Amino acid sequence: MRRVRTGGGWPAVRYTFSKAREAGGLLKLWKAMRSKNACKTCALGMGGQQGGMANELGVFPEVCKKSLQAMVADMQGAIKPEFFKTYSIPQLQTFSPRELETSGRLTQPLLHRQGENYYQPISWEEAFSRIISKLKPAASVDVPTAPGPNTVSSNGEHPAKAATSSDPSSPLPTDSQGRAVSSSLKSGADSSHVVSPNETFWYFSGRSSNEAGFLLQVFARVFGTNNVNNCSFYCHQASGVGLGSVLGTGTATLVLDDLEHSDLVFIIGGNPASNHPRLMSTLKHLRRRGGHVVVINPIVETGLVNFSIPSDPLSLMFGTKIASLYVQPHIGGDLALLSGIAKRIVEMGAHDEEFLKNYCDQWPQLKDHLQKLDWNEIYTRSGVDAPAIQAIATRYAAAENVVFTWTMGITHHTYGVENVEAIANLALLRGMVGRPNAGLLPIRGHSNVQGIGSMGVTPQLKQAIFDKLQSHFGMELPTTPGLDTLACMEGADRGELKFGFCLGGNLYGSNPDAAFARQALSKLDMLVYLNTTLNTGHAHGLAKETIILPVLARDEEPQSTTQESMFNFIRLSDGGPSRHVGLKSEIEIIATIASGVLGNEGPIDWESMRNTNRIREAIAKVVPGFEQIKDIGETKKEFQLDGRTFHTPQFPTKTGRAQLRVHPLPELVGGPNELRLMTIRSEGQFNTVVYEDYDLYRGIEGRYVILLHPEDLDRFHLKPGQKTTVRSNAGEMVDIIATPFEKIRPGNAAMYYPECNVLVPRTSDPRSRTPAFKSVIISIEPSRAGRFPVQVPVLR
Repeated sequence: MRRVRTGGGWPAVRYTFSKAREAGGLLKLWKAMRSKNACKTCALGMGGQQGGMANELGVFPEVCKKSLQAMVADMQGAIKPEFFKTYSIPQLQTFSPRELETSGRLTQPLLHRQGENYYQPISWEEAFSRIISKLKPAASVDVPTAPGPNTVSSNGEHPAKAATSSDPSSPLPTDSQGRAVSSSLKSGADSSHVVSPNETFWYFSGRSSNEAGFLLQVFARVFGTNNVNNCSFYCHQASGVGLGSVLGTGTATLVLDDLEHSDLVFIIGGNPASNHPRLMSTLKHLRRRGGHVVVINPIVETGLVNFSIPSDPLSLMFGTKIASLYVQPHIGGDLALLSGIAKRIVEMGAHDEEFLKNYCDQWPQLKDHLQKLDWNEIYTRSGVDAPAIQAIATRYAAAENVVFTWTMGITHHTYGVENVEAIANLALLRGMVGRPNAGLLPIRGHSNVQGIGSMGVTPQLKQAIFDKLQSHFGMELPTTPGLDTLACMEGADRGELKFGFCLGGNLYGSNPDAAFARQALSKLDMLVYLNTTLNTGHAHGLAKETIILPVLARDEEPQSTTQESMFNFIRLSDGGPSRHVGLKSEIEIIATIASGVLGNEGPIDWESMRNTNRIREAIAKVVPGFEQIKDIGETKKEFQLDGRTFHTPQFPTKTGRAQLRVHPLPELVGGPNELRLMTIRSEGQFNTVVYEDYDLYRGIEGRYVILLHPEDLDRFHLKPGQKTTVRSNAGEMVDIIATPFEKIRPGNAAMYYPECNVLVPRTSDPRSRTPAFKSVIISIEPSRAGRFPVQVPVLR
């Protein structure tokens, strides 16, 4: 297909009307989009109590295709009852991610057992019974039963007075001690298959609420395990570790208003025009007031060159130039390039010596390191020449208010943490951290992935949260080391883990080494998914027993919930009426299971935790900085988190000063007969969810393609459109279409995630445990006749 010349524009307008037709009309879609709920897609932040399509500064309208796509997906009809009788598991495995997503909303619990070919609809009672039976006996042995000083039952009484074995509010039958039990337990179900706490893991998507995240992580720990992790381990964990290492904080150092007053923005290793389109309005404002944008990316992305913002008539008609300077390093060349820019800034005398002496540690060491770096080594390992580095340094030196942004092109490497630290070093060289209108901004994906982390969804709790959880509820938490996401997958493969619980997301689809992920999940005794629609995990990530629980979308919740943006701003979502019968909220599901497994007479009355106001009261007591969340349900007052924004150079490190870091330059990997591969997303997808099989901005039809510079087509003796076999040390894909793409740096290649995850090894950054999705060494050759792609899309 023909590549467009600008992002957004009239194609986006036409697309909006087409999605409105899918949703049942423009007015219906408008009302849904304007509801008082946080946007369901990226963490840039939109919606909440100012209404949908409004940002944190109240600017309206702020519209992007991602939010439209997510909303329309939630507005689709229910999966028809005959669907799971018609399509077997082998047939579902031939569905593309888009076909699974657009099959309809999940509306009833589903069960699949190994050896069977079809999902079987089951009742909510049976689903809860099976899950509780798997967990309950293990928990009844180890969990403290003494009520804590802050324990309150659902009717406001202390549980010693309120809880009895005949409590009529219990969702399931109770045993002699008042704990809910399932019918299978009462009938003497075989307990030999019951799991122990450390044979379980608990995975969280960033699309869930703060309340659901907090409740589930507390349940997992009271149950007895620290195998608690979230999707950030596969995206921005390196940002949190890197920023924490340098500044003592793992999130953005600035607020949205700072970004709106900057005069230079770096976009490093990302494509926000496709993945975070609302940012383009901010960049438009920046360019109109004379500011500049420096883009560092191995691919020249259409929307980062020019973007036509539909809500701005002038921009819509004539477009807005985005990049002032566009530099293409090799894949994996970021650390060398960042170090080269820093070296040049010091050589120019453009660094802030006083700031570095007064507010930073390790400046002498970093200065000495930069002086000793060899320029030829920098050029070779980054793939960027002297004039380009000089051009970047000149713009940086001339700017007064600079914001550094980055995405997974920085974190998806074995030295992702070092990449982030190098960005922080570069910002600190000129004192661009710890002051207004400047700072560091990791551009996060999921709308509440940062909030999920704030709620304590990590294998190791921060000490302050650990201590407050214990004191608030009067209990002892487990201290055994917890496993990160990749370690849980590896533990499942070794047979050490038996039970997995996924709060949203697509654990299978987000994993590297897709063949390994499928194998590892198949060894689990039970895997529980909470989702709104089908995804590839439901077809390929199957345990011995797999249960899918259908959940309400954010704007269907019966109670208000909260979300945290990448700017550390807490929004309140009102929820709304359910679009379908038979769905439950994540909070109701978690509280029901926790109540059934642990009972309500212990340190926490789980029945009371069905109420989001009660959960927020606990969050306010336990999580530092969230004190204001206690009353947000009544006051509707959204707020900025304390202690996260740095407008003065005082940092929460041991010395109160920023900690500069020194890094050796990594080798540029890849031999003469190899290519460096990066996984990419299309303009028509969000994370593992694919809404369109074409990529409008790159002009690509289909997803089983490899994008190669024409020079590399010649080097490997390939013709445009030729079917190829692509291999890595993790796997191979066959009949992949060789596609000429002059916008990528020669020597590098790109393929679409998640389809190409079969090629991505489980190699990870040792400090963040984030897999190297953007740095895969591959070989390529013409396919042999009669071979087929690893997955064949079925068109209906």
